[in-house]
Amino acid sequence: MTGVSEREGVTLEELKKKMADFAKERDWDQFHSPRNLLLALVGEVGELSEIFQWRGEVPRGLPEWKEEEKQHLGEELSDVLLYLVRLSDICGIDLGKAALRKLELNAIKYPVKPCEGSSKKHTEINNTDNIGGQ
Repeated sequence: MTGVSEREGVTLEELKKKMADFAKERDWDQFHSPRNLLLALVGEVGELSEIFQWRGEVPRGLPEWKEEEKQHLGEELSDVLLYLVRLSDICGIDLGKAALRKLELNAIKYPVKPCEGSSKKHTEINNTDNIGGQ
């Protein structure tokens, strides 16, 4: 098995298989209902949120964070990702395809011209002035 530090990247499919194997080896499939996985995911998002709770805004790259703080953040982010991948697998959703489709839908909902540099919600932007040259 290739070590983590030796790998350049990982696919969602690899994570899905590893999670399925991990659960099967431990006879945890019986506990991995969509509801249970969702609740576990929510719990992990809570743990992730705690890391940022009292820090205020932090700059990109987290330059003032200690290495062990970044490592802890990586572990909590990983917990969220792994539960999300497992939940999508159990629900029969191809997460990669669903994410790409959602990006396409967001591109329609948030066209570049009226949205550039704006944090407004799509319902606050007057899209009709900028679509199709209208």
